[in-house]
Formats: sequence, structure tokens, C-alpha cells
Amino acid sequence: MDPATVAVYERVAADYRARRAPRLKDEARAFGARIPDGVWRADLGSGTGRYTSYLGTPVVALDASGAMLSLSDTGHRVRADLEALPFRRAALGGGWANVSYQHLARPRLPLALARLHDAMQVGAPLWMALAVPSGDDEFPGRLFERWELADACRLLTGAGFAVDGADVDGDSPRLGGVRLRTLPDIVGPGMRLLVCGLNPSLYSADRGFGFARPGNRFWPAALAAGLVTRDRDPRHALRVDRVGMTDLVKRATVSASGLTVGEYRDGAARVEGLVRWLRPRVVCFVGLAGYRAAVKATASAGSQGAAFGGAATYVMPNPSGANAHTSPAGFTEHLRAVRALAAA
Repeated sequence: MDPATVAVYERVAADYRARRAPRLKDEARAFGARIPDGVWRADLGSGTGRYTSYLGTPVVALDASGAMLSLSDTGHRVRADLEALPFRRAALGGGWANVSYQHLARPRLPLALARLHDAMQVGAPLWMALAVPSGDDEFPGRLFERWELADACRLLTGAGFAVDGADVDGDSPRLGGVRLRTLPDIVGPGMRLLVCGLNPSLYSADRGFGFARPGNRFWPAALAAGLVTRDRDPRHALRVDRVGMTDLVKRATVSASGLTVGEYRDGAARVEGLVRWLRPRVVCFVGLAGYRAAVKATASAGSQGAAFGGAATYVMPNPSGANAHTSPAGFTEHLRAVRALAAA
């Protein structure tokens, strides 16, 4: 979270509490009622605890400001950053995030939401408001990132949530979502490469990373090609190797054979927007079927003549163990070519 913003809240906590009455009590109560009794939920960016007591129990009040937390008298108080949530996988049955995530630098928000996706149970609800001041900021020095509603919906979709409600309060998007059994985008600024799979398998979705089946050749080939430096760790790949990961289609399936042309095309539009925003040097589509369905029906494996979202484009065969047409050495050679293209 933006350090200068946290410092402001450390200074103004008492004044902030005095000026901020809870006006969304009914919404908070309704949200809490969606979570079964006894299941943990979190007030993410809880501040002084305006809404914590309305969310049901058990509840974690999480905030980056110790001064703000000290004024909250409800819930299990945890001082932590929204970009480094301290929860184990699938610990939470719901997440309420009122006017908090807009304090993260815009390109860093997808990875923060990926961490939230990891911490939530499949089917768990999410409520989020991305507020900006309507006039001059009464507590100057805070970072506010402005999000259009459509952009915020695409962001939530990329993070592995189904958007089940969206409106605007003034200039501020408010979104409801449900954590899907899928994978979130692992993306951020400074990527040299964005790897785009067809869609997550159910096996990968349950393990939290793509190409997870033991017989899949992607990770062995990526290591052998020098594209990544740690096996089966997409967050390390992003942080250290500058390699991000997404999928054309977010719907997880046993195999990609059940995906439709419409799903591929809708997904390609979302991924193209992601590429134009975060500007990786290269996009590598893993699996010819998706690229052929959404972009170019006659495409063959290799570097493509046309850019995708402004990035150089490479298409490679599906590394699934079910694909007997390409050898392990062949996948390594494809990813060596991708690495060279990203370094050009």
C-alpha cells in the first residue's frame, strides 16, 4: 500500500473517525448474512472499524495503519498490507473492502487481488468500493487511483471473480463479486513477457497455479529454456523473471475442448486490454486453438507477424501431456525463442 497514504492515516486517525459515520450499515449487514455462521470474513482496510461490527462473526479487522486499528473495538485486529495479506489459502468466507484498494498504485492492484483470491474460499462473496474524493481531499497526501466502472469490472474478472453487481456512487465504482474456482491473473508492471494459456484446468485451479498437472510440459520447458528460475511458482516468475501469466478464458474445465469460440473472442478482448495497459514486450499464447479461434484462424506455431495489443506475439503448441505431437525438447525450443524475442 502507498506508504505516504498510510502515514496520513497514522496522523489523522482520531479526526477521520470523528468525521466518518457509517452510511452503508444495511449493505454491510446484508453482506455478512451471505457468509455462513462460524466462517471467517475480513474487513479489508477496516480503518477505525466503521463496518466491522455489521459483518457478522468471526471477523478480522485488517488495516495498514496501527493508529486506525487502535480505534477499532470490534473483531480480531490485524495490522497488514493489502498487498501482503497474511491469510492461508482459502481461509476467508468473504471479503468486505470499502474504500481501501483505491490506495494501491494502479498497476499493482491485479496482484493484490490475486492474493485476495488465493485467501478466499470458492463461492465466497466480495464487496468492494473504489472511492475517490468528490472535491478537495480533506486529508491531503493520500493516493487515490480513479477507476471507471467498466475497467474495475474487467479487473475483477481477471482476478478470478464473477461480478454479480456493479454500480457507481458519485464517481466511485462499487462492485460485488464471487470467488470462482479458477486462477487469477499474475501480472504487474515491468513484464518482459505475458504467458497466456487457454483456460485453467480444474486441477490447476485447485492448486493455485497454471500448468499444474505433473504431465504438463510447460514448467520443465520454461526452466530448461531459462525463461523462469523457479519451478511452478508464478509469483516468483513475475517478481524475479518478469514473466506474467493469464488465460484467454477464465472458466476452468477438465480440458479446453469444451470452450466456445465466443469465450475465446471475449477473452482475447480482455487480454488485449490488459496488454495495452501493462505493456509487456511479448505475449506468448500457449495453445494454438485459442489464438486461431480468437485472432487468426490460419496461424501456425512461432512468432507472428502482427502485434497483439502493441506487443510482439508468439504462439506455441499446448504443452498438455495429452498433446503427443510436440516433444519436450520441442517445447523447450519454443520457449527459448520466446525468451530471445522478449530480450530483443
